[in-house]
Amino acid sequence: LPEHLERQKVVLEPEVLAPCTQCGKPPVCIGEETSEELEYVPAKLVVRQTIRPKYACRCGCNGVTIAPLPPRLLPQSKLGVGLAVHLLLSRFDDHVAYYTLERIFQERHGVSIPRQQMVQWVAHIAFLLQPLYRLMFEEMKKGGYLQVDETPVKILDPEVKGKCARGYLWFYGVPGGDVYLDFQDTRGRKAPHAQLSNFVGTIQTDAYEVYDSLKKIIAELVRIGCAAHSRRKFHRALKDGDRRAIWFIGQFRQLYRIERETKTLTPENRHQIRQQKAWPIWESIKQRAKELQDGLLPQSSLGKAVSYFLNEYDALIGYLQSGHLEIDNNLVENSIRGPAVGRRRWLFIGHPDAGWRSAVIYSFIISCRRRGINPQEYLSDVLRRLPAMNITQIGELLPARWKPSPADAR
Repeated sequence: LPEHLERQKVVLEPEVLAPCTQCGKPPVCIGEETSEELEYVPAKLVVRQTIRPKYACRCGCNGVTIAPLPPRLLPQSKLGVGLAVHLLLSRFDDHVAYYTLERIFQERHGVSIPRQQMVQWVAHIAFLLQPLYRLMFEEMKKGGYLQVDETPVKILDPEVKGKCARGYLWFYGVPGGDVYLDFQDTRGRKAPHAQLSNFVGTIQTDAYEVYDSLKKIIAELVRIGCAAHSRRKFHRALKDGDRRAIWFIGQFRQLYRIERETKTLTPENRHQIRQQKAWPIWESIKQRAKELQDGLLPQSSLGKAVSYFLNEYDALIGYLQSGHLEIDNNLVENSIRGPAVGRRRWLFIGHPDAGWRSAVIYSFIISCRRRGINPQEYLSDVLRRLPAMNITQIGELLPARWKPSPADAR
């Protein structure tokens, strides 16, 4: 069992230690046998009291001396950092609904914490994290390369009677770096335009027409495509029984083999090998697709796959321009898994105003996961330090720059 785990020792003594039948002396310990089992100690709620002794001279001349009260996570609140982090991770990482957390606190800990109180706490924490959240996105945009995708979520909107409204979480990711989520009530162009209006560089997306339309209003924007989306359509054609798709799938397999082989190389060497090996494969796929296109029914699976490929061809080969670019959008799509699992558990966002809170908290949890940072350690440290910081200091708390405080390191 892992050495870092706390060992709780239970010593079992024999019930009877009879004297020796030969010499009459009592037995002595000559060794011991140790066995281990993995045990679970349930979490518990505690009340942490901060006691500040007051000192004064008996003559009363110099007043009273007392240590200053450390900044609270939420002023005038009884919420401690440990409980705050537990709420965030339970709701947004373990995907536990608020009403379930309310029941757990009542049944297992004997403490009544209404779900409305938890919602208010999370709202205040998200507001506290918001400057850091915005700074993270500004740092991401400086790199000039973002992968973008979106996913729908249900919302309980009081203005929509009898059914759930629909909102969208927009994902902006830097491969191997941070992920920024933005909640919007639309899938239209105004959602990404609001975030990318001052962006200069390349976005990598699927073929959703909104992304191409952005280029008309953002002069410095370049869009490249996602090979995985195109490959999936040929897989669909094969599943539907058209064996002509096998050849295309084989070509994509060669392209991805090149990516695996060049993964650890410098961007310059990666670019050079792509030009030598990948470019001819793309040209052969394009030629074969054109040969088949006229003989395919537009609504057939292979017809759709070929049309998608040819329409997206210039975007699909866009990654060949630089060794810094990826062949597909899979990295940002993988970031959608957490919220996608969550929406099957908590079903909907309780109010349109709550969407941005989810976006803020998910952004930090997903970014930590990408960087191999334990979200519990990160959020515990950040929420402990953030209330005492000014806006010019918060940059050191970004996931890309964060280092545990000395107290946490011990």
